[in-house]
Amino acid sequence: MNAKKLGFGFMRMPLLDPNDQTSINIPEVEKMADRFFEKGFTYCDTAWMYHNFASEKTVGKVVVDRYPRDSFTVASKMPLGMLKSKEDVANIFETQKKNLGIDYFDFYLLHNMTREDYEVAKKFDVFSFVKEKVASGEIRRLGFSVHDTSDYLEWVLENHPEFTFVQLQINYLDWESDRIQSRLNYEVCEKFGKDVIVMEPVKGGKLANVPDDVLELLKNAHPDWSPASWAIRFAASLPSVKVVLSGMSTWEQVVDNTTYMENFEPLSEDDKEVLAKAAELILARPAIDCTACRYCVEENDCPKNIAIPDYFALYNKREHGTRADEQEAKEAYKGFTEKGFGAASACIACKKCERVCPQHLPVAELVRKVRFAFE
Repeated sequence: MNAKKLGFGFMRMPLLDPNDQTSINIPEVEKMADRFFEKGFTYCDTAWMYHNFASEKTVGKVVVDRYPRDSFTVASKMPLGMLKSKEDVANIFETQKKNLGIDYFDFYLLHNMTREDYEVAKKFDVFSFVKEKVASGEIRRLGFSVHDTSDYLEWVLENHPEFTFVQLQINYLDWESDRIQSRLNYEVCEKFGKDVIVMEPVKGGKLANVPDDVLELLKNAHPDWSPASWAIRFAASLPSVKVVLSGMSTWEQVVDNTTYMENFEPLSEDDKEVLAKAAELILARPAIDCTACRYCVEENDCPKNIAIPDYFALYNKREHGTRADEQEAKEAYKGFTEKGFGAASACIACKKCERVCPQHLPVAELVRKVRFAFE
């Protein structure tokens, strides 16, 4: 892998219409990508369903069509949770290559391989399929992403030596989490000698917009470091981590990330202690722990068209912001319902969303909280 550890996650790109995930601002993304490559970074991460199935084509336009093939690496993923037949596997793989305009994937992953989706992969012979693609050169490195417990991860790696890397959710807030198990999962990868790609280092933006007391703590230690940079530095400081993905949404985020990651230096022990204290302060505040990955609305359509991640963001803004923030959140919620999105009270608790939530949230229960807050 490239020695520079920052990866560009094409899953939270700037939009022309905030209510349309396909309305990607291509000129702005081109500008952002140009800065990324100019600073020597190469790793581009996309997936079949990102941006309501528009991400791969965008990477094709912004990256593949504009840069020599040997100047970047591209990663995409097989959407196990969306497979309905063995034929889907080959069809999706070929469509992904066409979307991106490439002949091979530098990195290819089985996406969010839950225990349930592991059985799907067995049923449709996905493991044999991807091994054949490695042999043919259409996949250069094979891995998988996972949001599960360390014992499950260990079982997978014991039974599938063909995987050379694992994509894990790692950030300083989840490092000791019993639910996410960032540290335990990382240690399993170290045990098996697997490279680690980090997703959600800033936890869906939560660690970029920290409470005032946390911000003061971080600024006292390093006045010129942004909160997001602290989070990405934490993940990048782990020896087995080869790439830290950042779902960059703005030019400013790209400039910040590429500036401090261009000549990255690991955190000191004192810095790690500061982050441990920051985690304590954040975890003391109740909030909906959503990272806005949008799997709940893109991988499985909500039958009532409830804007789940958007409502959760508004709920957190209402609970932890100013009075002005509270009023703004109420107005924004009303705006969503007026545009045709289902109200929180429309939830029928089918729990399709819960089956795909990487954070293992009790989504239906949390949607009820939104209902009581805004209706």
